[in-house]
Amino acid sequence: MNSSDNDLQIAGDILEVQHLLQPPREHPATVAEFVGLARSIAADRSQWEHLVEYDATTRWYHRLRTGPGYEVWLLSWVPGQGSGLHDHGRSSGVLTVLEGTLTERTERGTRALGAGAQRVFAPGYVHEVVNDTLEPAVSLHVYYPGLTEMPMLPQSQLRSTGGTPMACTAAPAAYDEVDVVTA
Repeated sequence: MNSSDNDLQIAGDILEVQHLLQPPREHPATVAEFVGLARSIAADRSQWEHLVEYDATTRWYHRLRTGPGYEVWLLSWVPGQGSGLHDHGRSSGVLTVLEGTLTERTERGTRALGAGAQRVFAPGYVHEVVNDTLEPAVSLHVYYPGLTEMPMLPQSQLRSTGGTPMACTAAPAAYDEVDVVTA
């Protein structure tokens, strides 16, 4: 056993030794921390619920928060509204469905994202998000660095997968399911 193993055994449960814990960061800096930020906002409806608006003519969005190099956006989707096929330029992101169900289409297939589902993506990730249901939906988007471009792409760039959906995710009650995707 090396000395770090002995120290851990001597110290016991790290949660009981508060002086060994790292203080929480004021602003997230890792993928896990951005996912955690999205989860904490999602769980606290008082931060966003009163802001949501629905617009039948265009997708509604509201910048909820900014921090060093990142932005948090709140979006609403009435039935039939979609993003169009796009990427996020040089930004990575976390998409969290807060209410309702959204459909994500990529070259790999189609995925239904229910309330609580999260997707983490890298720069260059191409997708389309649509509300295919008869009920409105609300989503939260964290971008790092902040979103400076969202190039729209022709639908022909999305290869058909024969309409076979990808594994659909059930709505996790505690925002504990995260799919990590890359370009």
